[in-house]
Amino acid sequence: MSWLTLFWTSFASATFLPGGSEALFVYLLSEKLDVILLLLVATSGNTLGSFVNYWLGKYALVFSLSKRYITENQIQKAEKLFERYGSWSLLFSWAPIIGDPLTFVAGIARYTWWKFLLIVGFAKMARYGFVYAGFVAIF
Repeated sequence: MSWLTLFWTSFASATFLPGGSEALFVYLLSEKLDVILLLLVATSGNTLGSFVNYWLGKYALVFSLSKRYITENQIQKAEKLFERYGSWSLLFSWAPIIGDPLTFVAGIARYTWWKFLLIVGFAKMARYGFVYAGFVAIF
């Protein structure tokens, strides 16, 4: 049950819903559960939650185009700009406050989904890795 709770908490905390999964992650570490499995469950939940933001951004784009709020030319400019500079910003997708909007903008910019998953997955894994390192250093 704790694995599923960690997955859904990590998933929800990566969307625009308020919350954080680090406290549960640390608690489960203190319960002496398998560290690798904890890292994988938390990372996969958090990465998939960010992918929901990406998908919402992509859907918002389709809606905005259909209502003519933006033009295809504006989108192409945004895609080029994001491809050049924005992709590295996804390394900060783990950060509070700015992380969720970054993943949303990646969807709006139609950033390649598999590149998105690689970069965001790496960033999320690194964050939980740092949390684990802090836990080991303190306890």
